[in-house]
Amino acid sequence: MDRRFLTVLGVSLVFALVVASIFYQITARAGGPKKADVQPETRDVVVAVRPLAVGVTIKPADLRVDKIVPAAFPKGAFSKMEEVVDRSVISNILVDEPVLDPRLAPRGSGVGLAPIIPPGMRAVAIRVNDVTGVAGFVLPGMRVDVLVTGRPASVNDTVTTTCLQNMMILSAGTAMQPDAKGQPMPAPTVTLLANPEQAETLTLANGEGRIQLILRNGSDQTVTKTPGKELSELYGFHKPKPEPGESRPRRPVQAAAVPPPPPPPDQIVVFRGTQRSVEIVNNGQPGEAGR
Repeated sequence: MDRRFLTVLGVSLVFALVVASIFYQITARAGGPKKADVQPETRDVVVAVRPLAVGVTIKPADLRVDKIVPAAFPKGAFSKMEEVVDRSVISNILVDEPVLDPRLAPRGSGVGLAPIIPPGMRAVAIRVNDVTGVAGFVLPGMRVDVLVTGRPASVNDTVTTTCLQNMMILSAGTAMQPDAKGQPMPAPTVTLLANPEQAETLTLANGEGRIQLILRNGSDQTVTKTPGKELSELYGFHKPKPEPGESRPRRPVQAAAVPPPPPPPDQIVVFRGTQRSVEIVNNGQPGEAGR
């Protein structure tokens, strides 16, 4: 092969390498600052490091701060842990889930059960046993009806009636969450969520009668009016049927009073010698009745 050709080829390759190197350096210098400018913007968000149940007061050890893009920042989330610490949870928060303001009670609303009570409502505790509490299957979050059995002053019989319906269970004993396995939770007391009027009814029923909780489907919001049951009905003695719309037991119907007999007529006795006669006064006019 011609030596001159090889020389020209070698010089061309060297020249090409030099040009490529210079071009690469120019391109790298021009692109370096631009890469720094396109770094994604992030924002701090407070998340839970463990599941937080209802009633828990949040501590710094329960939280951490992650970084996310601003477009993914949830509404109501927090960027600083100081905004979350010492607030109570009113709705369960999962692990690694951002802490949201609607799931926390306002500061100063108390701890434990108090923060989860809505404004205008009350928490009323009643004592139960295995029978009253549906064998322990009444768990927080479920809904029940309340039956009361007693003897009213106006009725000479024992009566059972439904005094409250569709009441929500706030806690069973001191537990505000169901068991992890959904097992029965025997508890000496059950706390119900009630408005002030319902709280009065529940307290009166708990003190003056025997209470029974009746478990119902949580999706069933129907309120049914019932007339109640008397003890005599269990033995075949039926009471009068209530009028439409009447919910309370009626008092036994009394027999109509028998009108008194008319007063005896006025009489005048007349003696004429040895003869005796009787005259009856009708409408003020005397008339002879017999001798």
